[in-house]
Amino acid sequence: MNLSDLGDRICILGPSNSGKSTLANVITRKRGLEAVHLDQLFHRPNTDWEQRPRDEFIALHDIAIAGERWVMDGNYSVCMPQRLQRATGLILLDISTASSLLRYFRRTLFEKDRPGALQGGRDSVKWDMIHHIAVVQPRNRKKYRAMFEEFDLPKLQLSSLRAIKQCFRDWNLAR
Repeated sequence: MNLSDLGDRICILGPSNSGKSTLANVITRKRGLEAVHLDQLFHRPNTDWEQRPRDEFIALHDIAIAGERWVMDGNYSVCMPQRLQRATGLILLDISTASSLLRYFRRTLFEKDRPGALQGGRDSVKWDMIHHIAVVQPRNRKKYRAMFEEFDLPKLQLSSLRAIKQCFRDWNLAR
């Protein structure tokens, strides 16, 4: 599959710390699309990942999906149906729980300017996030795989870090 086959409104789904925001940013640079990081819409800037009110998040999400050219990374099931209805392509990153945990610790401890970071926020290791990655995400992973299969869009599933790196090479994406 070529990157252009995914169209001009691409959704990237997958577990936390799978590389969704990194992939969104490089696709944005390659294709000239707008990057929309749902974590940044869901959380208030300049906080320690404080959530916005649900209605405010949904309004920001709906404004973003109204655009004609975007790459949107994140899951947020509450507004996924309308996002996938507008999407022209779908990428599912489906890396292992162990890989997600390792990436979480690496990004939190060592990456200061990571893609998708919260403006003015500070990343720190949080037990809630470790629990989310280790316990909640494995259940969600099945749901996202089923959703991925259900949609009749150009789509690509990348099920390992190796597959993601190969995709970067195949599409000539520079980080």
